[in-house]
Amino acid sequence: MIKFGIDRLLSEPELRRELVGKRVALVAHPASVTAGLQHSLDALIAMGDLNISAAFGPQHGLKGDKQDNMVESADFTDPVYNIPVFSLYGEVRRPSGQMMSTFDVVLVDLQDLGCRIYTFITTLLYILEEAAKHKKAVWVLDRPNPAGRPIEGLMLQSGWESFVGAGPIPMRHGLTLGELGRWFIDHFKLDVDYRVVEMQGYRPDEGPGFGWPSEDRVWINPSPNAANLNMARAYAGTVMLEGATLSEGRGTTRPLELFGAPDIDARLVMAEMERLAPKWLRGCKMREIWFEPTFHKHVGKMCHGVHIHAEGNFYNHEDFQPWRLQALAFKAIRRLYPDYQLWRGTDFKYEYTNDVLAIDVINGGPMLREWVDDPVAMPSDLDLAAKADEDSWGEERQRYLLY
Repeated sequence: MIKFGIDRLLSEPELRRELVGKRVALVAHPASVTAGLQHSLDALIAMGDLNISAAFGPQHGLKGDKQDNMVESADFTDPVYNIPVFSLYGEVRRPSGQMMSTFDVVLVDLQDLGCRIYTFITTLLYILEEAAKHKKAVWVLDRPNPAGRPIEGLMLQSGWESFVGAGPIPMRHGLTLGELGRWFIDHFKLDVDYRVVEMQGYRPDEGPGFGWPSEDRVWINPSPNAANLNMARAYAGTVMLEGATLSEGRGTTRPLELFGAPDIDARLVMAEMERLAPKWLRGCKMREIWFEPTFHKHVGKMCHGVHIHAEGNFYNHEDFQPWRLQALAFKAIRRLYPDYQLWRGTDFKYEYTNDVLAIDVINGGPMLREWVDDPVAMPSDLDLAAKADEDSWGEERQRYLLY
């Protein structure tokens, strides 16, 4: 039976003993729950031996109140516990000095998706940086990486750092949040009091979950559109759709598991993908679908698209390559429709960047877009560049693994 970091902290008094007498803050979201599905804030306060002095909410808020992407949350006072709840996705992205003054130790209990783009990892980096400045302690209550250990994608290039690009790591990094914190501290040379409350019984290479303990724990959305394990597995690819004019399924019940548009033929796209790089399509099943978004891109229009099923008997953990699959979909569309307006323009300010294309921000540089748009570039060209980055990261991350 697996035990997450929060469950260990609650059940092991010797762990909490180091926190007694200190002011303790919590960074959490809706998936920050115990094995019994009690929210971590409620559970920690109910223990009665800790002084919980503040709480923080990342993107989408402590309670997951913001459905859409890039919608800010405000600070508020918790109506039950009368403690300040600070937003780290509102007026600020990193905690201010005033926020830092409310605690001695901050517990970070965030369910991540294992993808560079997911903003919770950048929030962790900013907390670590501010904790180093203000001499505060940071404890990560570790949780699984539902995408498991596989590494995939290009490394973020220098100069392309953003709130969706914390540092030079590939799209799928294969680390838990606690492990990633260890890498942040080394890479950015931070002098900070850091501790990981490790999980017990976590075996990221074992099925059927391969990163997510599907037989022990239910899935709770860490953000409103992270609805299930299939989305978590596909996300390292489908997140790139946020930089494209294609719908990623926002406004449907299966966002970020599919893609489509009113003016493409999904059958032709899938056939072209199969022709170009069949190896990139292994480990999952693509299914032709029709959908009509109720909000967001192509709202109210019937879209022809593809649903990616990295689940059930169709899923092979070692073969599935979501980043390559989605890149291949872009390439197929570009080849079928050379003049298609595939990329969102610079007027779309993705995560508050200026004068750059969202697709480049997402990929940590222009290489993927340039490969898609180059009529003579082949899958082998992208594979060669990505493989070099993946191998390099595989070696670099080795000493930060805890499981």
